[in-house]
Amino acid sequence: MNAVLTWLFGRLPIGWLQLSHSRTRLFAAVAGVAFANLLVFMQLGIMGALNSSTVAPYSLLNADIILSSQEGNTLTDSGNIARAYMFQALGVPGVAAGTPLYIGNLPLSVADGSSISLLSFGLDVTQTGFVAASIAPEMGRLAIENAVLLDKDTRGMPADALASLATGGRFTFEANGKTLNAVGSMAVGGGFLADGMMVTSDQSFLRFFPSRNSGAPDQILLRVADGIAPDVVVERLRAVLPPENVKVQTVAKARAADLAFMATERPTGIIFGFGVFMGILVGLVIVYQVLSTDVADHLREYATFKAMGYDQPFFLGIVFEEALILAVLGFVPGLIVSIGLYTALNAVTGLPVAMVASRAVLVFVGTLVACSASGAIATRRLAAADPADLF
Repeated sequence: MNAVLTWLFGRLPIGWLQLSHSRTRLFAAVAGVAFANLLVFMQLGIMGALNSSTVAPYSLLNADIILSSQEGNTLTDSGNIARAYMFQALGVPGVAAGTPLYIGNLPLSVADGSSISLLSFGLDVTQTGFVAASIAPEMGRLAIENAVLLDKDTRGMPADALASLATGGRFTFEANGKTLNAVGSMAVGGGFLADGMMVTSDQSFLRFFPSRNSGAPDQILLRVADGIAPDVVVERLRAVLPPENVKVQTVAKARAADLAFMATERPTGIIFGFGVFMGILVGLVIVYQVLSTDVADHLREYATFKAMGYDQPFFLGIVFEEALILAVLGFVPGLIVSIGLYTALNAVTGLPVAMVASRAVLVFVGTLVACSASGAIATRRLAAADPADLF
């Protein structure tokens, strides 16, 4: 280790020698940094799962523009919008087609007595151009009364039901007093708002939700004509539709707005964001305490160096060396444990929690910055000290 660090720093690794002199302190410091990394990783992982589940329903849609009620917050948390606006939008130059989208949360009970919540989409089965290519061929089968496509990644769904769908069979179940027939499947997954998803025809949807009105869908999906930019059509629509009632966005901007709302307005996003901040704060405090104590314990040695003419950048280099070592040694176990916890959390809850390279790099860079900042703060006492006062 000494040889590697000597080659890396181009000098004797004084920082490493000081850290490794007390193995107990070194182990405690590394454990503290690893714990801070673990806190940040878990909070970011759950935030990532929240974001993924928020935009996952968009994967079933193939539209350019979405019309929403001004009362709505996200795709699935929306007020109703009058279907008449769709016909008005179809008269705007550049709009090629439109269809209403009905959204509801359908609860169902399984054999073990537990309840499953299905986020349900109701669509016109003849408008296959508005759904993802993965389910477009299945839309014709939904013309049958009470036929549905069921999310095979639904959390808590009986294994026999998923097995029958995987082999091309059917699965019949009861929900909201109706008998539903799953004639096909898709893969979306559960989230924080529902355990899975379901797609059905607009007519079947209105039977499952008798209080809903066909003239008041949740969203209106639009496709633009070939060769026309969606942003251009959005401006045309905003000039025609009443802004106090209708929100006009491209689907891409609607996705981004949903993520922003979940992160800054919903309590879950705020709580997880605060958890990330607390993890960083814990790491800063732990590394500062370790480095500050190390500086205090070696004041005489630093005084000798200062009397010999070494300046403040030299001492910063030593402390930054210690900070770098602590950051690397603490990041590795934190990353390994986090991957294991991600796997366990995904298996138990079904949430899309997974380690991604960008998150690992972000946390590593953040760890380096936090440890370096702690090191810089820890050397303030040396900067103002006189060599004669240190002995």
